[in-house]
Amino acid sequence: MAEDISGKTGGKAGGTATGPFRKIEHIGIAVRDLDEAVARYERTMGTSCYKRETVESEGVDTAFFRVGESKIELLAATRDDSPVARFLEKRGEGMHHMAFEVDDIHAEMERCRMLGCTLLSETPRPGADNKLVAFLHPKEHHGVLIELCQAI
Repeated sequence: MAEDISGKTGGKAGGTATGPFRKIEHIGIAVRDLDEAVARYERTMGTSCYKRETVESEGVDTAFFRVGESKIELLAATRDDSPVARFLEKRGEGMHHMAFEVDDIHAEMERCRMLGCTLLSETPRPGADNKLVAFLHPKEHHGVLIELCQAI
């Protein structure tokens, strides 16, 4: 029998989200060649990329795929000093971050701060796909960069 360790009453393994993270909004994957990666994912997933955009502030080009109610975001660096370029240099291609949808990004940033999480910015900033975004340092999440995102 699965044990509920959520600390919330009435929680069940495999149940719906009851906490502040509403769903996995997307999984970000760092790639070196966005065009090649888009073509590969389109073939593998049997669906087309529905959106591409550049996020100048982050130094990335992005491409999105829908997977049920979640998404896959491919990220390619547009500058050598961008966070994704540094990630690729250090770790190579692969999962860059997990993004969670939240209802109130400011409240969630404060809640995470109170829990002792290290935020990578003091305020949310515009991200891809019409979202406000903020990131939690991966050192506190077993090497996974966590993105909080809220629809604008």
